Amino acid sequence: MPETSENTLVRKLPLLIIVIVAVAGAIYLRDYLTFQALADNREALLAFRDANYMVTVLAFIAAYIVIVAFSLPGATIATLTGGFLFATFPGALFNVIGATIGAMIIFQAARWGLGEKLATKMQASDGTVKRIKDGIDANQWEMLFLIRLVPAVPFFVANLVPALVGVPLVRFAITTFLGIIPGSVVYTSVGAGLGEVFARGETPNLGIIFEPAILLPILGLCVLAALPIVIKALRGKKGL
Repeated sequence: MPETSENTLVRKLPLLIIVIVAVAGAIYLRDYLTFQALADNREALLAFRDANYMVTVLAFIAAYIVIVAFSLPGATIATLTGGFLFATFPGALFNVIGATIGAMIIFQAARWGLGEKLATKMQASDGTVKRIKDGIDANQWEMLFLIRLVPAVPFFVANLVPALVGVPLVRFAITTFLGIIPGSVVYTSVGAGLGEVFARGETPNLGIIFEPAILLPILGLCVLAALPIVIKALRGKKGL
């Protein structure tokens, strides 16, 4: 039974809402979700946390989910805030939970609006497009881990691409949760040291993830994730 225009609109509505909110957030919130805003409100945030710890945890995770789900500016600041308020642990855990749930929301919205139809078309196509789809399907776990581990891949891109090629939600959620842990721990630990940074009147080093001591272990994980893909490719060539 063909899909009506009304059904199509309903399926695309969540994605349209996300796009509209993302654009509005980029325009109106970019001056509020900043390091300076965190510095200016740090004492009030700490006082509220001390008086209402569990409420602060839940509110923080909810705010992180909204930031990621609507691709709002300030995800890095939110990660730093998690470390500032809750230390490296459990701050990193709260960051990863919020980021994963937010990513699942935008993934599902993209899949409802575009992904299922696009994946079906790719599956039914011939030639290069079909080979690309088959290559991704054959290495989904490895590819999903790679795009999460590589620091150069934008987070929203890593949320959208899997939805457009038909990746299962559970697989997406697992690889997102595990794959973002290294980067989250790094930035959360930076946030945990913000008290001293504020005291010196400085700004945190957000480029720390690209320093050799941090980047090389992450690249090592990327190599491990890519290794099964390389082995499959080599075996495939030998079988020709």
